[in-house]
Amino acid sequence: MFKKGIARRWLFNSLGVMILLFTACIAALSFVVQSYAYNGIQMTLIGRSDELPTVLSGSMKTVSEFNAAARSYTENFPDKDLMEVMAVSRSGSILSTSSGFAPDQNQSKPDFESALHSENGYGYWIGKLASGEKVMAVSRVARGANGAVLGAVRYIVSMERADRQITYVVLVLIGIGVLILVLVTLSGIYFVRSIITPIRELNATAEKIAKGDFDVRVKKEKDDELGALCDSINDMAAELGTAEKMKNDFISSVSHELRTPLALMQAQLELFSAEHPDVRPETAEFLTLLREQTERLIQMTKTLLEMSNLQQVARNERIQLAPMIEEIFTDLAPLSDKFGVTLTAEGDGIMTGSDALIYRLIFNLTENAVKYNRPGGSVWVRVTQKTEKLLICVSDTGYGIPEEYRRSIFQPFFRVDKSRSREYGGAGLGLSLVWEIINLHGGCVRVEESSDKGTTIAVELPTGAETESSGADIS
Repeated sequence: MFKKGIARRWLFNSLGVMILLFTACIAALSFVVQSYAYNGIQMTLIGRSDELPTVLSGSMKTVSEFNAAARSYTENFPDKDLMEVMAVSRSGSILSTSSGFAPDQNQSKPDFESALHSENGYGYWIGKLASGEKVMAVSRVARGANGAVLGAVRYIVSMERADRQITYVVLVLIGIGVLILVLVTLSGIYFVRSIITPIRELNATAEKIAKGDFDVRVKKEKDDELGALCDSINDMAAELGTAEKMKNDFISSVSHELRTPLALMQAQLELFSAEHPDVRPETAEFLTLLREQTERLIQMTKTLLEMSNLQQVARNERIQLAPMIEEIFTDLAPLSDKFGVTLTAEGDGIMTGSDALIYRLIFNLTENAVKYNRPGGSVWVRVTQKTEKLLICVSDTGYGIPEEYRRSIFQPFFRVDKSRSREYGGAGLGLSLVWEIINLHGGCVRVEESSDKGTTIAVELPTGAETESSGADIS
């Protein structure tokens, strides 16, 4: 699913963006929740401090009167469980607290200092006490009739509970966000897979079509853009199949039509040569050339006819290769003796396919290795049986294949050395037929090794029953 491709790009791009947005939203919501909670607590403290003018009215003429009233207010404060109240003298010493415990006179009171210098008489502070407890404090300055500072009342709330509640809310938001992110991701994966799966099927089908399987069709799931593409590919496969059939029919028809006149020409040439043995040397040379070219044309039409009829050949025969290779060596003995080439077979294997086509495959590769070998060279045909594959390697001691030609030698009518091909009567169809046979059997072929010391061509074929065409890989 997450191999290189659209799914991987979507996962890293879209999911990455969603994670960044999720993180930013959580951070913003956390800030908003904390600000809302802290502002609420601050407003509560300020609201309580607004009680002072009423509570201390008529008692704020002198410092001593303020101190007495402030002590009474703190000691009788009704909401001791919610907050702590301190009466602070104008010098900053703590006169009394609502907790009843002896106060720490050395504790920091930034809110009190701020209240002394503010125009509205309020001071605000959030920080930690010496004990490490996080608190919020609001101080309200009390003034006498002449405006002089008499003292202050300080309201303190622990923020530990509020922070725990804020943390809980943030965790709930994170949980909801993660759930939404998971649901969006799963939905996205499902959507991407609904696109990727048909695309992969389309790609696999297109590859089969490109390799000559025009009977394959794409299953259309929905009437959307992908469905329209399926229809287009199926129509293309049908058109290509029709064109391929027309081509094969044409080649087959032409080949059949050419075989008869070519055979007649060959017979007439042989008859003429037999009846006129004493012709002039230049005439004899001309007749020899005509016979060679006629034979070449006959072999070409034969190969073309074989290639046009490949699809119709059954590929369900059980084949043992060692006896087949020995038979091929016997058939090629006159050619190998002519060039002084030694033929050697190694290994054995069993596979399912067309006996005639596999014979033609190995024959053509071996014949090619003999023709383009060095005088007195060697050819080895090695067979290695694997679990699901059969490896056939044909090696020679020839001159090698230039690197730029190694991917082209299996193309129709391609010849590396045209002069040698003419000398040996080659038309450039032998290896093309090899490729077609391998393709039909679902195998692959490659130039394993090639240098001035020789060439090795490796063929891999499935050992099982007839398989769908996978295309011969030319490497």
